[in-house]
Amino acid sequence: MATDADSARSEADASAEPAPRRSVASRLGAAVKETVIVLAMALTLSFVVKTFLVQAFYIPSESMEDTLAVGDRVIVSKLTPGPFELSRGDVVVFADPGGWLNETPPVNHGAALNAVRDAMTFVGLLPDTSEGHLIKRVVGLPGDRVQCCGEGGRLMVNGHAIDESPYVKPGTSPSNVDFDITVPADSVWVMGDNRDDSSDSRFHDPAGTGRDGSVPIDLVVGRSRFTVWPLDRVAGLANHPEVFANVPQTRTVGQ
Repeated sequence: MATDADSARSEADASAEPAPRRSVASRLGAAVKETVIVLAMALTLSFVVKTFLVQAFYIPSESMEDTLAVGDRVIVSKLTPGPFELSRGDVVVFADPGGWLNETPPVNHGAALNAVRDAMTFVGLLPDTSEGHLIKRVVGLPGDRVQCCGEGGRLMVNGHAIDESPYVKPGTSPSNVDFDITVPADSVWVMGDNRDDSSDSRFHDPAGTGRDGSVPIDLVVGRSRFTVWPLDRVAGLANHPEVFANVPQTRTVGQ
């Protein structure tokens, strides 16, 4: 006959038994759910960073040699212009003001791969292919008078001849066309470092006043800060303030 003590021991033994283990399906479901949440958070963070802070771009042409080469990937800070102002010498990415780029059909990788690549570029996991965008160096700010060529065959900004040797491709001249313009308000005058192979502000200003060739600041995506690919070309992108250190300041047009 079972005693009260035996019953108490049986109940204690039963309560000490381990809880049933979760099924494999349950554990797998939890792992999948956790993975989806982590991926969603990562994609959201990548999208926010790409939209408001930094974005990677691919260099498709020779116009910025030797500073940038075809195939380079650069990181562009979207805080300039914005919290930080543009400066002469900044290397900037900007949207095509209209008619600067030749229409080229996009590379077709197949419907599925195209969709994947577009989605990854959209959230910032792949560098932008730069379709519809250009990259050049700012040489004139709003109100600046930019001329070429002045004394010694140099580019002149506000009457001061500047030495562009730190960034202009060796063997090329400051400009193979003459011009004398004033940069309109809220715009910048841009030129490629490879002056002999760059379709920049010089060639989109038919009136020769600077009005059409200058790029509206609201089209500037941001300032290029670093080259991050290929690995043997990883480096910062300087704006060479020493080149423009002695350029006289001028009033912004319209003030």
